[in-house]
Amino acid sequence: MRNIAIFAHVDAGKTTVSEQLLLHAGAIRTPGKVDEGTAHTDRLAVERRRGISVQSSNAALTWKGEEITLIDTPGHSDFSAEVERSLWAPDGAVLVISAAEGVQPQTEVLFRALHEARIPTLLFFNKCDREGADMPGALASFRRLLSKDACLLSDREGLMAVLSEYDDQIMEDYLSGEIYPEEKLLPLVKKAMGDMHLFPGLSGSALKDRGIPELMDAIVSLLPAPEGKEDGPLCAVVFAAQQDPLLGRGVQVRLFSGTLENRNIIPYKDEQRKITQIRLPSPDGRERDTGKLVAGQIGTLFGLSDLPVGTVIGDESLAPRKVRLGELREPLIAVKAEPLSPDKAHEMRKALQILSGEDPLLQVQYHRQTQETTLRAMGRMHLEILEETMRTRFNLPCTFSSPQLIYRETICRPAEGFVAYTMPKPCWAIMNLYIEPLPPGSGVQFESKVSPRDIALRYQHQVENALPLALKQGMRGFEVTDIRITLTGGNHHEIHTHPLDFVVATPMAVMDGLQRGGTRLMEPILKACIQVPESFGGKVMSDVTRMRGEVLSSLMMGETLRIEALIPAVNALPYADTLLQMTGGRGGITTRVHSWHYAPDDVQDALPRHGVNPLDTAKYILAARSALEGDIFDR
Repeated sequence: MRNIAIFAHVDAGKTTVSEQLLLHAGAIRTPGKVDEGTAHTDRLAVERRRGISVQSSNAALTWKGEEITLIDTPGHSDFSAEVERSLWAPDGAVLVISAAEGVQPQTEVLFRALHEARIPTLLFFNKCDREGADMPGALASFRRLLSKDACLLSDREGLMAVLSEYDDQIMEDYLSGEIYPEEKLLPLVKKAMGDMHLFPGLSGSALKDRGIPELMDAIVSLLPAPEGKEDGPLCAVVFAAQQDPLLGRGVQVRLFSGTLENRNIIPYKDEQRKITQIRLPSPDGRERDTGKLVAGQIGTLFGLSDLPVGTVIGDESLAPRKVRLGELREPLIAVKAEPLSPDKAHEMRKALQILSGEDPLLQVQYHRQTQETTLRAMGRMHLEILEETMRTRFNLPCTFSSPQLIYRETICRPAEGFVAYTMPKPCWAIMNLYIEPLPPGSGVQFESKVSPRDIALRYQHQVENALPLALKQGMRGFEVTDIRITLTGGNHHEIHTHPLDFVVATPMAVMDGLQRGGTRLMEPILKACIQVPESFGGKVMSDVTRMRGEVLSSLMMGETLRIEALIPAVNALPYADTLLQMTGGRGGITTRVHSWHYAPDDVQDALPRHGVNPLDTAKYILAARSALEGDIFDR
């Protein structure tokens, strides 16, 4: 059995590679074409119309007796969240690189994510048939920019050279002129791949059906089989969600250990969920009902209702890598969503919540005071796909406002926050917090200087645990960071203090301190990788300076200039369109958050608050006691 995922920069030919793998395995009769909207792994209507992948999809195939589950992932950086979640499931990966363009910005992001997750990776240099293709140059760019430990699988001497860097015996044999035969070399290659010491490559053209059988041979011979025992303790990760018209919401899981069967009970938040159906991937994407999932398999479970993406079922320690969201890219823009028909507002919110369940980083919020619905998204392409999905899947045409950049807040000057939550009875939580600013990048620090005699340790822990929620929205509605909070005083009451009083009181004390100290905005600084024809290099560097940015490096790769720079997000995000127009579509930019710095003083942006402001004490306490409909926290 093999579980592999295919990754690539957009337009490197990844989906065409997937189609050819399915064809050679006999899973399909005719390969689909991305441009014609017939690719078997592009199953959403919006994918077929647009000719791009926006959602990961699974397919099953068999090659030389080995069952392979193939995960085809999106290439556009706006759908990095899909790619990120796909990293939780596979045991091995294929990274597709265009031989015409070489290493592109998203290639670098993907490789580093695969390397950090320690997923053994094969390289496939695609489009070798294209005019201007330079496979040796593409390999050289990979070795120069990403890892020197890359070599074509057909180059036994090159493989020996890389392996000798990590093994004294191989080094001795290599220096003496010995080149191992293939049968001795391949086991060493496989071990080195597992240790992340070697990234072997193959070349070909998926469009012209060249190099695909060799790639499939390498997949089954070099990428690892899943570990884990069917009779072992349960461990599974929910890495995606989908909506079935008949069965409702299904969650895709990778089972690392144990066995799952229909009617099994899954505990979640002190409640019980019963599996009603288990499906495994099939070549045509329809999935087949099996009623059982065993260690090593990837399948879809129904009946688990609201089980969120990222949930670990069973023993989390058995998962080979940590489940984290927002590592590759985090949402940086917020928009207001409005239905074309005002009477469809409730239906629109419900549909967006369904999409949020499939994509946890979408972050849909309803503001009761203003009756507005806002959401956080990755970028322009993400919003365009959302708008089309709402229209075609839910028959709910809607519009999005102009994007607003998401900032963070920090306190301007040290200040004390105080709360005496003693009314209306029964309750008692009194506390003093000292809040002071920290340098950018410090995060949130907490300490207590209060004796357990004044505030019991369990209540002090409650204060610390309540801080992430209390800091979700500052004075201007943005998340608060880069501060130190010290619990300096207060007391509990032996009779009147109830278990959650200090949880309720913490946001009031925090907001009191932020109001006294004032807050200022922090803007995201993006590390941008820009690739343009050499003739545009001077203009791009001038633009970087104009955008309050800083050029870090520049490198010529053939006729393409690669520029790395740090640029404030407010300027970097719109620059993608400028770059495309300026270069006639030959330039591109990929960005990721590098750091956060103080925004210029003239920036006065704010987000509408979700829920009741803790500074409105009476309403907030009523909300906290479930006397109002709204939640008190932004969840």
